[in-house]
Amino acid sequence: MKLFRIPVLCLFCLSFLLASCASNPKVVLIGEHKDHIVFIVSPEGNDEWSGVAIRPNRERNDGPFRTITRAQARIRELKAQGELNKPVSIYLREGVYFLESPIIFTPEDSGTPQYPITYAAYPGEEPILSGGRLLTQWEGTDTRRWTLVKDKENQPLPIHQLFVNGERRQRAKTPNEGFYTADGMFSADPEHAQFKYRENEIQKDWADRGNVEVFSIAKWAESRIPIQAVEEQSKTVTLAGKVHEWIREDNQRYWIENAEECLDQPGEWFQNFETGMLYYIPLPNERIQNKEVIVSVLPQLVLFQGTPEEDRYVRYIKLEGLTFSHTDWSLPKTGYPDMQAAYDIPATIAAVGAHHCTIQKCLLTRIGNYAIEFSQGCQENKIIGNVMTDLGAGGIRIGEPNRRTQTSLLTMKNTVSDNSISDIGKVYPAAVGVWIGQSGYNLVSHNEIFDTYYTAISVGWTWGYGLTNAQFNIIEYNHCYNLGRGLLSDMGGIYTLGSQNGTVIRNNIFHDIESHSYGGWGIYPDEGSSHIVIENNITYNTKSAGFHQHYGKQNIIRNNIFAYGKEKQVMRTRNEPHLSFTFERNIVIWNTGDLLGSNWQDNNYTFDNNLYWFEESKEFKFDQWTFDEWKQKGQDSHSLIADPFFRDPQNADFTLPADSPAHKIGFQPIDFSEVGPRMEQRRPMLSAS
Repeated sequence: MKLFRIPVLCLFCLSFLLASCASNPKVVLIGEHKDHIVFIVSPEGNDEWSGVAIRPNRERNDGPFRTITRAQARIRELKAQGELNKPVSIYLREGVYFLESPIIFTPEDSGTPQYPITYAAYPGEEPILSGGRLLTQWEGTDTRRWTLVKDKENQPLPIHQLFVNGERRQRAKTPNEGFYTADGMFSADPEHAQFKYRENEIQKDWADRGNVEVFSIAKWAESRIPIQAVEEQSKTVTLAGKVHEWIREDNQRYWIENAEECLDQPGEWFQNFETGMLYYIPLPNERIQNKEVIVSVLPQLVLFQGTPEEDRYVRYIKLEGLTFSHTDWSLPKTGYPDMQAAYDIPATIAAVGAHHCTIQKCLLTRIGNYAIEFSQGCQENKIIGNVMTDLGAGGIRIGEPNRRTQTSLLTMKNTVSDNSISDIGKVYPAAVGVWIGQSGYNLVSHNEIFDTYYTAISVGWTWGYGLTNAQFNIIEYNHCYNLGRGLLSDMGGIYTLGSQNGTVIRNNIFHDIESHSYGGWGIYPDEGSSHIVIENNITYNTKSAGFHQHYGKQNIIRNNIFAYGKEKQVMRTRNEPHLSFTFERNIVIWNTGDLLGSNWQDNNYTFDNNLYWFEESKEFKFDQWTFDEWKQKGQDSHSLIADPFFRDPQNADFTLPADSPAHKIGFQPIDFSEVGPRMEQRRPMLSAS
């Protein structure tokens, strides 16, 4: 079954084309169809040909184009001739297109509302745009193989990712499982972090090599920094760069990566950056010379490059049904200290100044960075029905960290819907599924986000009550689960920052959230999160709590189900001289831990018309108060302690019967049948060929 659709008009054109090719191997489409222009790109093509047939003709002097850039140039030629007065489709035939540089769309490549330009997979085929390189010349034995990787100038080409028959292989590291722990805390030196190691975990000569990296984890972020010096007597390591002061902790976890001594088990590989020699230990019975081996080279594959400061935009271009793979990650000499969410890592498809562009039903997999980014000046674009999996960083980024005031520079009114985003953070664990920075009026709906090490959805990038562009974002009908996986802390199913007038979080499901230490929350309004409506959501199986507000103003939390937090159910961190939030018509059910956690002394919150049920006992406290004492504080005057009679809550069936006491508090049953993607998703292929 083919899992993507193309317009009926395109099907008509292609049907005509296929029928015509039976009798005429050279079929000219331009001028023969009143409503559409079609070009074909194929690995069997030639950029000297016309690009208007699906395969080479018998004489092999005409047929499809060989490259997308040639098709792109042909469209520009038609524009210059004044002949681009129809919608255009460029269809890519089956095969792998190893790109030597990113495809760049500028305002000159734009379509129009009447005549959009689409780059799509040929019906029934799966073309792959790859930023990688095939490795075919191997030497050595069955237990250790090697090959030389150099660039066009015959210089060693540093490699960071290797895939064998579509499977990511582990760069040499130690320990092979888990982490080492520092003896104490990393220093906060503004230029060169230091830490003390234990036993013989670090070798002195690793500093001389310059490319042996310390990968460390603390709180909500990671750092990856080369070793600069090792002092054996004091067991002190000096790194080539800093770590952020606020992302440190005692006995910080770390491992060592890219030292040849770490190459010690099947499936691992190592490259000597000075010589370019790459070494690999095959898996048992794996004959590497018979496998497709690809290393990542290019960091990005497609760039939309408008100049919004000049009011020049890339418009009405669609990418549909294509596969993007094998983008690389790199490391500055001073390393990479993440601040939060790996927000500054590039994306495989990146846009600045794009309007009305669409990425639809594409597959992004085996990449080293974020999948898609719409940054400065991007407005009214759509990211719909894509699959993103096996990602070095995260899924989608909308907006930027800087707040803009000039209208042309604003990022807003973009749609992210019906995507599947999974298995992220392979290189940067703190990356998130969908990140919205200084950007408003966006819709994030019907997505599935799972298998992350950190937050699924993050909205806002202003800490505290300062000005922000993250206003009127709608986050709805998303299914987010298996988050955190015990690696990072201070995270949630959805995370917000700043005062967000008009933002609504509704009809989402967040569950199975496991942090390393503190902060495995379902819904997490962090610093300054204010004026947000949170309604009709469900969270369950969270480590720390279903809901946690650090601090903020006048949020509304209503008609949600918070179930089975392990430690707490509802948390609030900071006392403030204003109303923190209103908590009404919610159902809270649990069987371990406490109802309320952290700080409730000031009474600047409003609880009412809620239903609470502790499955282990009818006796429980509202923080330090009994239910009667809590009511005397003016809280939960009309709330109930009663079993809601969910159909099967232990198995996540929260259906309410007609006689549930939840109806007495005004709780409205929530229909979750529409949560998650509404279209069938493409699945990644194992091999690129």
